[in-house]
Amino acid sequence: MSWFERMKSGILTRIRRDIPEGIWTKCGQCGETTYHNALARNHWVCPRCDSHLPMSHQKYLELLVDTGSFEEMDAHIVTADPLKFRDRRRYTDRIKESRRASQMKEAIHTGVCRIGGHPVALGIMDTRFILGSMGGATGEKITRLIIRAIADRRTLILVCQSGGARMQESAFSLMQMAKISAHLHQLANAGLLYISVLTDPTYGGVTASFAMLGDVILAEPGARIGFAGQSVIKQFLGGEELPDGFQIAENVLRHGFVDRVVARGEMVSTLSRLIALLAPDAESSPGEVLAAPAS
Repeated sequence: MSWFERMKSGILTRIRRDIPEGIWTKCGQCGETTYHNALARNHWVCPRCDSHLPMSHQKYLELLVDTGSFEEMDAHIVTADPLKFRDRRRYTDRIKESRRASQMKEAIHTGVCRIGGHPVALGIMDTRFILGSMGGATGEKITRLIIRAIADRRTLILVCQSGGARMQESAFSLMQMAKISAHLHQLANAGLLYISVLTDPTYGGVTASFAMLGDVILAEPGARIGFAGQSVIKQFLGGEELPDGFQIAENVLRHGFVDRVVARGEMVSTLSRLIALLAPDAESSPGEVLAAPAS
C-alpha cells in the first residue's frame, strides 16, 4: 500500500526514523539547516545569510594558526574557588561541568605559534567554559602570555569571546582587569603590537579592559559587543526598544569603537598583513596595504 493510500485509510507507520545528532546545524539567524561538514569547510559561517556561528577554541586554532606551529602555555593553571561560592549550585560543580563541555581547564587557551609565518603569542577564549567569563586563572594566563610576548618580541593576539567578569570570584575576577591592562602597557612600552579580535559575544569586564585596548581592534560580522547586555539595558530603560543594530559589530564600527569588521575567511590574511605592516622586527615582507572598508 502506498503512503497516500495508507493516509486515506488512517493507517500510520510506527517506524521512527531519527536523524543522528551532530550531522546538521540550524542557523539561529535565518533558520537554514546545513551539514556540519559543509559548515566546517565554510569556517562555521552560514552559507545562506553569512551569519557567523559560535566556534570553539580548537576551530579557531585550525583557522588561524600555521600548521604544526602551536605550542600551548600554562596548561597547568586551573580555576580555583577562593570564596567557596554557591548560589543555586556550587561553583565547583559549574567548573567540573564546564571542563567536560569544553575540554578546557579555564576559559582561555594560550600559547605561542606562527600566523602567516609571523611569530605570535595567541590567546583564544571559549564560551563553553562558564560563558567565557574572566576569572583569576583567566587573568593569570593572559598576563603570562603578555610576559612571554615581551620576552620573545612577539605580536600579541587575543580572540575575545566572553560574557564578562566571573561573579563567582567577585573582586578576584575584577582585579584581573587592572592586572592585564598594566601588563598591556608594558607591552606597548616595549614597542610591540597587540591586536584584539572581538567575536560573539564580547561583554562586561572583558570589553571594559583588554578587549578594547588593542592597537588594532577587529570584529567578526554580527558580533555583539558592549558592556551590559541588551536585555539588561532594555530592562533599565523600562522596556523601551533599542535601536536597530544596537551593540552589533557593524554599528560599533560606524561609531568608531572598532577598526574593521573582518569575515572569518579573511581573518588570517588580515592578521598577517597587519603584523607585516605594523609589528617591529617583522621577519617577512610587508605585503599589501589593507584596503579601506567600503563607505
